[in-house]
Amino acid sequence: MSLSFHFLTSFLPFLRPFVPSCLRVNKGSEERQLALLWNTPSGSAPGTPGTCLSFLPTPRIPAAFGIFHLWETLHGRFHHPAFLFSREGTKARRHEGNSFDPLLRFAALGGAVALACAGCKPASSAPPKPQGPLTLAIPAQGAYTGAYMDFGDNEDDVTLDGIEGFEKLVGKHQAIIASSSYWGEQSFPQANLDIIRRHHSVPLLFWSPWDRPYKQEAGPDRFSLTSIIEGRWDAYIDRWADAARDSGYPMLVSFANEMNGTWFPWSGFFYGGGTRVPGTPSPYIQPGKKFPEGLPGPFQGPETFKKAYRHVVDRVRARGARNIQWVFHTVNYSIPQDTWNLIGQYYPGPDYVDWLGYSVYGKQFSDEIWCPFAPLLDWPYLEICALDPGKPVMLAEWGVAEFPKEGSKPDFIKNALGTIQGKYPRIKASVFWHERWQNSNGEYSNLHANSSPESLSAYRRGVDSPFWISEPQIVPVKP
Repeated sequence: MSLSFHFLTSFLPFLRPFVPSCLRVNKGSEERQLALLWNTPSGSAPGTPGTCLSFLPTPRIPAAFGIFHLWETLHGRFHHPAFLFSREGTKARRHEGNSFDPLLRFAALGGAVALACAGCKPASSAPPKPQGPLTLAIPAQGAYTGAYMDFGDNEDDVTLDGIEGFEKLVGKHQAIIASSSYWGEQSFPQANLDIIRRHHSVPLLFWSPWDRPYKQEAGPDRFSLTSIIEGRWDAYIDRWADAARDSGYPMLVSFANEMNGTWFPWSGFFYGGGTRVPGTPSPYIQPGKKFPEGLPGPFQGPETFKKAYRHVVDRVRARGARNIQWVFHTVNYSIPQDTWNLIGQYYPGPDYVDWLGYSVYGKQFSDEIWCPFAPLLDWPYLEICALDPGKPVMLAEWGVAEFPKEGSKPDFIKNALGTIQGKYPRIKASVFWHERWQNSNGEYSNLHANSSPESLSAYRRGVDSPFWISEPQIVPVKP
């Protein structure tokens, strides 16, 4: 082995600080932008010390392919045994030949890095901090496209591979990427949000006052609405708000979503439900309105939720987190469908809400009936728009499982993505729920966009419309 080759391999660690963010040394698929991979001599095992370097291209940096052509030209000229990679950056084929002097390889490496640096930002551990708080602009035309991408049981295992895999699948960049932040973790999901921001998307966080083991329909836990109102979790709320504020980047936050159902521990169902608040007249009509325009009440379940919601928002805003937009996030049809449980009962008021959001799901389980998309949205859209005439509306979650014997998922997707464009003008964002899970009876609920080739084709065709905006419009927060 030549002295010059030892010099090359011993010098490589010093290159790391100067390698731009789109170049990574031995980082693997998690930083899949443009990697440097050790190659091995003929007959050696991968990773053998004292081997040369080659480039691993990925779809993220198409402009960098000129580097690979330069490198492959050198390979062809000197017939060095090297891995020549496909455009996908994941499969390699072996080409055998005679090695050339390592100093020439080092020169080629230096030239390739210099070429790559011309179009890359310097490496950093986090996105640069903005000068002031930023927010997501409401599009005048069209609506943002977004998705939740099967980020694990706790909905917080956000990876670049997962994001890029979904976008390659559906053929479109996502303006909004959804994930969860459960209170049981007692942390702020900084790493997840950094991945999303580097990807030039805006995070939608489901910030859920929920404790481990995160079981539905189990009733209140230590993060009960009453404990929040009493201030027992103020220190955690403040820490979370400080981290959100310090980032400066826009965030959509859905606090305690789908409160008008019965499955989450913050549901009004568990806090007195339709029991009247003591001391109020019967029937109680909202000031300035006549029944039935006004809703009778107030009722203990929704009133408890509103107090907790306002308490959280007030504390977060008091910490200066002006980059957060709050999403009031219900389920389309209240369960139970009683007057006390209608979404208007839970509305905390216009000062506490930036977006009106709701979940709209088709059939998810085998014991449910099949329903087309339009009836799932028509009346709930009117109901949620009636809460405030000026707030934008978000389909904060939507999807359907694959049950071909009972209904057409491709038609459901086609109708959803198509009719929103003309029939529901206040919808300005849509977040598709891309997940597959196994139920207690052993059956699977498959809401993946690619649960069948036909479903995937319908989704790809639908989001291909220019109506669906793939890049978020970020603007400074108004003073």
